[in-house]
Amino acid sequence: MNPVPITSDEALASAAERLAAAPRIALDTEFMRERTYYAELAFVQLADADEVTLVDPLAGLDRGRLAALLGVPGQVKVLHAARQDIEVLLPLTGAPLGPVLDTQLAAALIGAPAQVGYGDLIASELGLALDKSQARTDWTRRPLSPAQLQYACEDVRWLLPLAARLEERLAALGRLAWFQEDSARLADPALYRTSPADAWQRFKACETLPPREQLRLRALAAWREARAMRRNLPRGWVLADEALRALARAAPKTPAAIAALNVMAPGAVEKLAAEMLAALAAAEAEPLDGIVQRRDERPPPEERARLERLGAALKAVAKELKVAPEVLATQRDLRRIVRGERVDAVLAGWRCAVLGTPLAEAARRG
Repeated sequence: MNPVPITSDEALASAAERLAAAPRIALDTEFMRERTYYAELAFVQLADADEVTLVDPLAGLDRGRLAALLGVPGQVKVLHAARQDIEVLLPLTGAPLGPVLDTQLAAALIGAPAQVGYGDLIASELGLALDKSQARTDWTRRPLSPAQLQYACEDVRWLLPLAARLEERLAALGRLAWFQEDSARLADPALYRTSPADAWQRFKACETLPPREQLRLRALAAWREARAMRRNLPRGWVLADEALRALARAAPKTPAAIAALNVMAPGAVEKLAAEMLAALAAAEAEPLDGIVQRRDERPPPEERARLERLGAALKAVAKELKVAPEVLATQRDLRRIVRGERVDAVLAGWRCAVLGTPLAEAARRG
């Protein structure tokens, strides 16, 4: 039978006192972000070795008490695909959770796909079949159904035994320290910072545009990101991608010129025109230093050749270790190395130890 969700501060205090004694606890969250920029925390699930605890943060609970429950010094939190949950909890906790262990990271280091799902991992490692039919339900609606509560329990009930099994396998492979190192990185606050200045990178083929148009797109993307963050709205609710592209391309100078593009509702033009025109004007005044127009999205031929050599070296090491190549390094990592960054500046810790020499040698060839 599933536990009754905690909806009072008294019950929360009692649960916190009990859970504080556990050396490690399993943790998962349910959230919604379809109508907001920041994810809305809707449910919290925890488990120690003995029982599951469900917490309803939408019941008006004291957020300080809930934060304290999650922040017991030295207590290990076991999660699956932890980065998303840590980000969701940041407004509550004020800093990334730590210490944490991420079972998705552990599984990747023993040869599972880099983004292996929790249900698939539970099936392969523990032989259990979980019902995932409630994954896409609205967790902000109350009351929660028995099926939702069952789903919420199952998401943490097996995390501790799963972590123990994965740690045993990692220890046998001599990779337990790799797992601990990767999990420790999840406490880095930089992982969870969003910079409006980088928002343009979401736009495919931006670097194939004329340099001045690139600057206009960058300026509008940064403005939209900042406004979405400030108003806690999805980006597309502020301005659709295609409307943003059209504005960057046309470079309108007046509200009437924006309206003439017919990519925004009249009310949106009236509300946002001044801010958008200011962003466009700033882009027009910015120097073109460092803005290069690529012929297409692909790197130039010599860069592609070096990428292929690095990619071959990466695949060879991954095959030897029996892990997916992206567990060791991403294509973005390889591009940074090709463009002149030192291998040890791109890859840290154990990755540099196992991959640094092969990549450095591949980068030097040709």
